[in-house]
Amino acid sequence: MDTYARYPLTLVRGKGLWVWDNEGRRYLDCVAGIAVCTLGHSDPVLRRNLSHQLGTLQHVSNLYRIPEQEALAKAICERSCADKVFFCNSGAEANEAAIKLARKHGHVVRGIERPLILTAEASFHGRTLAAVSATGQPKYHQGFEPMVEGFRYFPYNDTAAFEALLAECEADGPRVAAVLLEPLQGEGGVNPGDPAFFQRVRQLCDQHSILLILDEVQVGVGRSGRWWGHERLGIEPDAFTLAKGLGGGIPIGALAVKASADLLRAGEHASTFGGNPFACRAGLTVIQEIERRELLTHVEAMATRLREQLEALVERHPTLLERQRGWGLLQGLVLREEAPSAPDLVKAAMAEGLLLVPAGPRVVRFVPPLVIRPRHIRKAIKRLERALLTLA
Repeated sequence: MDTYARYPLTLVRGKGLWVWDNEGRRYLDCVAGIAVCTLGHSDPVLRRNLSHQLGTLQHVSNLYRIPEQEALAKAICERSCADKVFFCNSGAEANEAAIKLARKHGHVVRGIERPLILTAEASFHGRTLAAVSATGQPKYHQGFEPMVEGFRYFPYNDTAAFEALLAECEADGPRVAAVLLEPLQGEGGVNPGDPAFFQRVRQLCDQHSILLILDEVQVGVGRSGRWWGHERLGIEPDAFTLAKGLGGGIPIGALAVKASADLLRAGEHASTFGGNPFACRAGLTVIQEIERRELLTHVEAMATRLREQLEALVERHPTLLERQRGWGLLQGLVLREEAPSAPDLVKAAMAEGLLLVPAGPRVVRFVPPLVIRPRHIRKAIKRLERALLTLA
């Protein structure tokens, strides 16, 4: 079906930070499958471990205990504030599970008949009907109305607006079950969370027995330079969702919860493929390799280089570029209103052998594999500058 506006590019092979098209041309990949290929392309350790898993056991369903699943759940919990994990196949599914958890919390803990979930404007939580209803961007709603009820939106990082909406919703008694936020908005334009805002939201959620759920689908698993994006905000959520980088290219999603938010019981939620041995072996390999290669420290160092070089690029082209923003290896380059659009710059960069991805009409996003090196960053900036000059 024609659900994708694809670029005229056919990729057939990859290694590390590089991919090749069907005509043999090489591209420096700063997309990584949209923040997915944590260890790069065709990583030898991931290849070896997954090949071994295929020779052992690939899928049995959740009718039975799965050692790889239990090991991955333990690995996530040991590195986070979570006590339990539910596995699925994608970020949207993880957020669906979180929405169901929020509604049950509203019914059971707060005694709400029709619970509300508060989310941010410019957010993105997935393409399923409930996840897209949670998404605070009307363009994703068009043509699919009516949206799932029970969501209200407020401006991201706006403490006063959040407090006003919460007071309005709670004026006649408990109505809000949860707040669902991204620590850093990726699709919405690479907007980092404000620690003071998130800390106030955490405080108010505690006061009202409201769940704070964080969507870590894009920024989690080391991309921010920490295991989880919320570590940069000085808070702990009651639950958070994962996907993308967790499997290094193999589909997997997860909802991780504290014991106090562990409300879903047997038969209330499930996934046929979720947490199967193959996907969980991928997740275990990614976590183990992040630690073995000390990639969190590496991401911090590479993020500094990338930020400095993007800032220098802004200084050299002030009529086209406005600023750099982001965390770790999820950074955005903001284009001025009078400059060419982000999709135009992405196309021009592709012609220079550099793959980037837009984050809205005015922001170009860098989400390379976490194994990127200084030489890759230098090449990326040179190719991006050539693309800018071509458009100018």
